Amino acid sequence: MKKKQLLEAIAGKNRGLLATETDKQAILTAVAQVEERNPTPRPVEAGDLLEGNWRLLYTTSRGLLNIDQLPLLKLGQIYQCIRAKEAKVYNIAEVYGLPYLEGFVSVAARFEPVSSSRVQVKFERSISGLQRLIDYRSPDEFIQQIESGKNFLAVDFSIQNREQQGWLDITYLDEDLRIGRGNEGSVFVLTKR
Repeated sequence: MKKKQLLEAIAGKNRGLLATETDKQAILTAVAQVEERNPTPRPVEAGDLLEGNWRLLYTTSRGLLNIDQLPLLKLGQIYQCIRAKEAKVYNIAEVYGLPYLEGFVSVAARFEPVSSSRVQVKFERSISGLQRLIDYRSPDEFIQQIESGKNFLAVDFSIQNREQQGWLDITYLDEDLRIGRGNEGSVFVLTKR
């Protein structure tokens, strides 16, 4: 019941872009109520549930939501693709704007469990560019290209900076919903694709 109320609260909020201050408070209250009923007390150890492509439903992350503020661009779908066995995560934001100039912003990272609910994340590679130039079709195909070692016709660079890391607490996890809280105070609500 609480999960349904949360999903209803975030519906129509365009991942947080359209949420008013009142909406944000109501959503955070609904998030906390769902977190209290977490069916997976040790989510970091539940690799089978973590594994897969997760689509962002709602966030308070200014870093993600500010992508929509770039001139002539609109934020499309945002995915977090977890490969639990390899301890890898791929964040992919699709960006739309002028016809034929659809873009993407992606970060590849490794994660290391530090508790039963927290992972330390170390960002390793950033790739940004036009979807058409790299023949982007889906997160899975894109990740396969990254894993094969492909260099892209895009802004593609390694991240060596020790400051490019953070942590994430997984505060709720079931077969199709995941809630996380990041080191910058951001909340993330995702659904498995």
